[in-house]
Amino acid sequence: MSRFIAALTAALALMAPVAQADPVPSDWPSVLAEAKGQTVYWNAWGGATATNDFIAWAGQQVQDRYGVTVEHVKLSDTADAVSRVLAEKAAGKDAGGAVDLIWINGANFAAMKQNGLLFGPWAEDLPNWRYVDVAGKPTVQSDFTVPTEGLESPWAMAQVVFYYDTARLTEPPKSALALADWIAANPGRFTFPQPPDFLGTTFLKQALLGLTKDPALLQQPVEAVDYDAITAPLWAWLDGITPSLWRSGRAYPQTGPRQLQLMADGEIDLAISFSPSEASTAIANGELPDTVRSFVFDGGTIGNASFVAIPYNASAKAGAMVLADFLLSPQAQAHAQNPDILGYGTVLAMDSLTPDQRAAFAALDLGIATLTPAELGATLPEPHPSWAVKLAEDWTARYGVAH
Repeated sequence: MSRFIAALTAALALMAPVAQADPVPSDWPSVLAEAKGQTVYWNAWGGATATNDFIAWAGQQVQDRYGVTVEHVKLSDTADAVSRVLAEKAAGKDAGGAVDLIWINGANFAAMKQNGLLFGPWAEDLPNWRYVDVAGKPTVQSDFTVPTEGLESPWAMAQVVFYYDTARLTEPPKSALALADWIAANPGRFTFPQPPDFLGTTFLKQALLGLTKDPALLQQPVEAVDYDAITAPLWAWLDGITPSLWRSGRAYPQTGPRQLQLMADGEIDLAISFSPSEASTAIANGELPDTVRSFVFDGGTIGNASFVAIPYNASAKAGAMVLADFLLSPQAQAHAQNPDILGYGTVLAMDSLTPDQRAAFAALDLGIATLTPAELGATLPEPHPSWAVKLAEDWTARYGVAH
């Protein structure tokens, strides 16, 4: 019997698939060779046509250049992809995972890093990393205060702006307190996406930064500070404005695109965005009237980078790196910054580019409603990821509505 068991064990060992070694990011020729023929399942937010079109364009580019197929797995919440990877790890599926690349940042990145769910480091070995503006845009290496350590690659810059229709509003409110006064004087004309939607949660963070006496405390985890005392001004502020919101605060748009539609329909007079060029892009696409303009709060607004990360058990790590590297290319970055496409800010340093590459950016018409870098003003750092989670939970408990 013991011989039979030994023979069976040996046979099963021969039948078992041999685990393939992970690609070595610094050996780029071998990464390219391994990537050819792979299919990358890119799990990314799929809530906007412009975003979906850009991802399709990027997928076609890497298919034509490198033989890598990209399948866009459209998410309504990035946490869905994180949960899938976590479930695979719990089930012992340490290879051949369903998720190859995730558009990620903030609390989701922090959770994956903390739980050992990420492949890497790899990002700073990408050939196009040499163009990244590490000095001028430090958030490309720090995600909501959490060091990226090469575990995710930046591909877009974002900063909070508000946009409004000058045909209905001549002078927009430029602070949280001024916004509260305006809402009280104009009931039903403002709303924000319902947390935990990332844009709705960002609105809560932006308001808190403008209301707290010590914004630096938000750089620490919520459990390390007096959370109740710090957030008390926010809840008082929200108590004051909620009854005067759109539909008296009894309903909220579920997403940024739905909020934009309310603007287009004339139901609200101003809205929040995390893309400085969103209004210009929407005007170019015929979604908003050309009387819409953007503005920021006088004290500055939150800014961050969008990243892509590779799960530890991804099936197509090489292909995912090739896609991430293409997203850092001057061509892809200029394409994304075009307001007719996405209007996303670039993560690249202009002085690292060739004259022809810089010319492509200089030739872009950023759009009628897009603020210049000087007009965008101060970029405020994102709070620690724990703030987004806690604020969304507490807002839901206090004000949340069922849909």
